[in-house]
Amino acid sequence: HASTAKRYGLGAHRGRLNIQAGVNENDFYDGAWCAGRNDPYQWIEVDARRLTKFTGVITQGRNSLWSSNWVTSYRVLVSNDSHAWTAVRNESGDVIFEGNSEKEIPVLNMLPVPLVARYIRINPRSWFEEGSICMRLEILGCPLPDPNNYYHRRNEMTTTDNLDFKHHNYKEMRQLMKTVNKMCPNITRIYNIGKSNQGLKLYAVEISDNPGEHEVGEPEFRYIAGAHGNEVLGRELILLLMQFMCQEYLAGNPRIVHLIEDTRIHLLPSVNPDGYDKAYKAGSELGGWSLGRWTQDGIDINNNFPDLNSLLWESEDQKKSKRKVPNHHIPIPDWYLSENATVSKARERGTQRGK
Repeated sequence: HASTAKRYGLGAHRGRLNIQAGVNENDFYDGAWCAGRNDPYQWIEVDARRLTKFTGVITQGRNSLWSSNWVTSYRVLVSNDSHAWTAVRNESGDVIFEGNSEKEIPVLNMLPVPLVARYIRINPRSWFEEGSICMRLEILGCPLPDPNNYYHRRNEMTTTDNLDFKHHNYKEMRQLMKTVNKMCPNITRIYNIGKSNQGLKLYAVEISDNPGEHEVGEPEFRYIAGAHGNEVLGRELILLLMQFMCQEYLAGNPRIVHLIEDTRIHLLPSVNPDGYDKAYKAGSELGGWSLGRWTQDGIDINNNFPDLNSLLWESEDQKKSKRKVPNHHIPIPDWYLSENATVSKARERGTQRGK
């Protein structure tokens, strides 16, 4: 909810942190909330739906190729009824938080002390002088338990699977793969296909009734994820898949047993571990959509790793060494050739791409 909006495509619903503008700007899918007027009485408000301990705010400017708009300072107010508002204060009066100095880099401000309320409101006080009041934001906080909400407690979903549901950094990913291999040593093998630009090994797990052996006539499948290092869903799905297959094989699930005995499966959860580590350290909110997307040297693996020829021709034209190319160009095609896989799928943001 907001005081005003320049138009529907710049309404409060477009004010979420890291939201992107559509291909055609000035449509229903623009890149921020923008106030209908430029004055210090504008605001954007979030209803947490229940009492929440608010701890901080993260802001960005408007995502746009053609315009420059961001808020340079703002106040924060809280309320329990959306009518009576209390500003965040210190010994000097209302706190004026420092906002953004450009439109993309997220800026974090923590409240001096956590505040408990249902509603929180951001009131821009100044903005880029050649632009207008536009912002994207994320509110930090924790909802407080409601002992009277029986239905909420009853409807909470919990998993019954003994799987490791969380994000795994590089070290934890490696440890999980070792755990799966230890649980199912007769059907799994860990190996690496090379190194990333920063020297991290690209680990894969093979699942087969004869790991390490190519059996004539047996189809082979390869699944990769993490080409964009900051898109972690595919990476975690592949880690869950190797855990699930190991556990179900040990449990005697006939479908999984048949699959493992009649196919050879290769799982590579992180093609771009450098990008993941960079995004992981910053955090999902402060990292933005681009941090970690590319390799350390600026290559978008998802778009160009299969195209080895043009890269080598370009290197030849520029009189460069053919071996001095981004590291992922060498191990990935070599892996494709060495393992004789008949089908390959890449998981990007959790969706599949056939190869």
